[in-house]
Amino acid sequence: MNLGKILIAYASLTGNTEEIAELIAEGVRQAGHEAELKASYDCNAQELLDYDGFLLGVYTWGDGELPDEFLDFYEEMDELDLSGKKTAIFGSGDTSYEQFCGAVDLVEEKVKERGASVIQESLKIEFNPLDDDKENCRAYGRQFAQAGIGVS
Repeated sequence: MNLGKILIAYASLTGNTEEIAELIAEGVRQAGHEAELKASYDCNAQELLDYDGFLLGVYTWGDGELPDEFLDFYEEMDELDLSGKKTAIFGSGDTSYEQFCGAVDLVEEKVKERGASVIQESLKIEFNPLDDDKENCRAYGRQFAQAGIGVS
């Protein structure tokens, strides 16, 4: 059986979204798949095509906006055909804002527009993952990896 290679690309300012990404990667690896973690400024959207599946993580800036360091990656997706690619979106936010994790919703809309299949509901965490959240993040990664990613 050929297990899948999964990219986890994220934007993080305070480390919250990075921590979520690392926990999701643990879950992907627990399911026996390969997980590659990259900050959004260390990769480009074209790389999404090199993986069997991908998870994108983004924190929400201001009242539901994308953070500056994710904008180039987001705009690069306009050039891609992501048909047949499996994905899920995660991120951190602050419930005191009207748009909780609004950037997560923007990214999810973009990947759907580009043809990707969003195979599970977005994971939204307030601030940094606490104890219960940590296991939920790992489970999110396991669930994604077990959804037929790269299995031949």
